[in-house]
Amino acid sequence: MELAVVDKKGKATSKKVKLNDAVFGVEPNEHAIYLDVKQYLANQRQGTHSARERGEVRGSTKKIRKQKGSGGARFGDIKSPLLRGGGRVFGPRPKVYGFKLNKKLKQTARRSALSLMAKDNAITIVEDLKFDAIRTKDYVQFLSDLKLSDKKTLLVLNEQDKNVYLSSRNLEGAKVVTVSELNTYGILNANNLLLSESAVATIEKSLS
Repeated sequence: MELAVVDKKGKATSKKVKLNDAVFGVEPNEHAIYLDVKQYLANQRQGTHSARERGEVRGSTKKIRKQKGSGGARFGDIKSPLLRGGGRVFGPRPKVYGFKLNKKLKQTARRSALSLMAKDNAITIVEDLKFDAIRTKDYVQFLSDLKLSDKKTLLVLNEQDKNVYLSSRNLEGAKVVTVSELNTYGILNANNLLLSESAVATIEKSLS
């Protein structure tokens, strides 16, 4: 697949980029995508939830009533889970939800996601972007020129650019990442993928 490179104003230039079919034209592996997205979302969970069980609740350990002769069920202390203010039975404990995935599987998932975006014609190649200062209105204008103001976009840069990143940070639906930060969830969560000209070669080198 060959795509024209557009400039900052959204106009096509004379340059063209040919996308490597080994990265942008593979048969998507849906199960690999599922596992990679599942791992990403699992890693976002803090896992700090915790409830006090019977042994952790503050209260007297005195037996409420004698074991036999009352006509009722046996009862221990006031920290019983059956009583209000007592401990919780099998309550949530701190937990790490993340799990391991092989590097090759993650690469397969990323190639699959990029191929799906390419198949939907949702990839735009832009000239390497530079902002002189941090201005949100400049990034808004950039998206407007590309006719993507109402779309969820993911701009992938080859290297971190503070001005571009901070200019986009306050915009809902607009995200800027570097090639090293690119992940399957981020690709599929966007309506349009904006790749800087220099980022394409780096992506192809890391995934081919």
